[in-house]
Formats: sequence, C-alpha cells, structure tokens
Amino acid sequence: MIADIKKNTEAKMQKTVEALKTDLAKVRTGRAHTGLLDHIMVDYYGNPTPVNQVAAINLIDARTIGVQPWEKPMVSKVEKAIRDSDLGLNPATNGDVIRVPMPMLTEERRKDLTKVVRGEAEDARVAVRNVRRDANDQLKKLVKDKEISEDDEHRGQDDVQKLTDKYIAEVDKLLAEKEKELMTV
Repeated sequence: MIADIKKNTEAKMQKTVEALKTDLAKVRTGRAHTGLLDHIMVDYYGNPTPVNQVAAINLIDARTIGVQPWEKPMVSKVEKAIRDSDLGLNPATNGDVIRVPMPMLTEERRKDLTKVVRGEAEDARVAVRNVRRDANDQLKKLVKDKEISEDDEHRGQDDVQKLTDKYIAEVDKLLAEKEKELMTV
C-alpha cells in the first residue's frame, strides 16, 4: 500500500513538472521556437484545430518561424489566427508561406516575463506540496485504519518528503534556466 502511495505521488509530481515545462515553453523569449504556436487554434472547416495539424511549422532562422499550411485556402485563416492570438506576433504572408518574426524584447518586458515565470514556478511548487499533503493524509488514514504501523507511516512520510524535495529542486532548476534565457539579450 505504501509503495502504491509513493508511486502515485511521484507520478503526480512528475506531471506537475511536465506541466510547468509546457507553461514555460509558451513564455516567449527573443528567440523563435516552433512550440510557441502549439496552442493556437484555427478554424478548419468549422472545427477549431491546432495550427500544427493544418500546417508545417519550422524555423526559418533564429528569430523567424515559418508556417506553411497544407491547403491553399488555409493561409489567410492561419495568418489571422496567429495575429489574433495572445502572443503579440505580426505574421506576414509570402506566397503560401507565413513568416512569423519574433520581435525583440524590451528590458521592461523581460522583467515582466520574469515575474510571470516566477509565478508559474511558485504555482508548480504549491502543486507539488499539495501532492505531498495528500500522500501524507493517505498514510495517516492507513495508520488510523490500523493497516500499517506508525513506524511505516514515518518511513513513508520520509520517502514522500524526499520526492517533494527532488521535484521542488527540479522546479527551481527549470525556473533558473528560463530566467537566464529571458534575461539574455
């Protein structure tokens, strides 16, 4: 039973870290990367569809993303979806290729983005701690139901705390990397 609790706890903490990685990838730095457009939806024959399912997305250079819709009529729809997104990008169509240049970040914008990523990291830390709390509650319930001894509970809590420390350190590492990336001009 304790092994199941530890396994579930680790899986939940791992998912929290993966979610943080995804969220941090959406925060744009001055450099282009194809994952930036992943959450943009485009109207594909009446169905909202992710851009990466209606177009090939690649890097033209370090500061420009190239988007090439597979169908000619989709060019204007994809361009409009990118322009209307919350990313503040200004795509330009060149034939059937949409060029999406990454604007330079101002110092003020870099500091704002740093605050955003710190908030994301703190949310991830809180989520990891909530998973720890849930695991410890499960262990306490097992002791109360006399399914495990108090010594087993303490060992289980120690293991859960080690997992918590490991994943919080991982969150801190991801945050440090993203802050460094944001502040690099």
